[in-house]
Amino acid sequence: MKIPKMIYFDYGHTLVHETEISQIKGQHALMPYVSRNDKKYTAEDISAYADEIFLSLREARTLDLELHNHMFCRFLYEYLGLEFSISLQDAETIFWDNFAPGEAMPHADELLDFLNVNDIRTGVISNISFSGAALTKRLKNIYPQHSFERVIASSEYIFRKPNKRIFELAVSKAGLPPSEIWYCGDSPYFDMEGAAGAGIFPVWYCSEKPCYYRENTIQEEPSCKHIKINDWHVLIDILKKRLS
Repeated sequence: MKIPKMIYFDYGHTLVHETEISQIKGQHALMPYVSRNDKKYTAEDISAYADEIFLSLREARTLDLELHNHMFCRFLYEYLGLEFSISLQDAETIFWDNFAPGEAMPHADELLDFLNVNDIRTGVISNISFSGAALTKRLKNIYPQHSFERVIASSEYIFRKPNKRIFELAVSKAGLPPSEIWYCGDSPYFDMEGAAGAGIFPVWYCSEKPCYYRENTIQEEPSCKHIKINDWHVLIDILKKRLS
């Protein structure tokens, strides 16, 4: 197998480790910016209703369809009669930074540097309800020395992985045949099977770092052909051998 001309990455637990998840912390961080709250809702009240709405929308996500965070928040806050002194975009960033703080996965920065030096293009495809602008901003904050050519958030394009349409969109934006693109992700179903279904070669990244959404679960091996690694140094070594 030849060297890819471009590698797309998953976001969560592939490039970025979200250290905790707390809806209440996110809502608490927004309370200083609430300019109207006639019914005196607390952060706990808002959080409970947000969770209720999110659970009611679970069926759409099982159909590989995504909901944009701005639509969700617009309904949530207008229904509760809340107004803010900041824009919806700024509120989104403040909420996310406190709801799920993120940090770089081990050695990911070294891999990105290696790809840049060797003219291998990079991009991101993420199943995420936060906006593409918020995702791009977070990636830049965590990897300030690196710029991804394409950042594709499912929130902006209707479809979620493993639906092949979002992968085919990434192929189209790359301007390359899928055989010249690799995709790295942590999910055997959403990432590996999804990418392979669009003709992209998958790399299964199985980090030993704890993952809040995969606790106490055993992941079955993907049925598609793939490379399995547990450290980004391993992928660097694989690529070095193919370059030599």
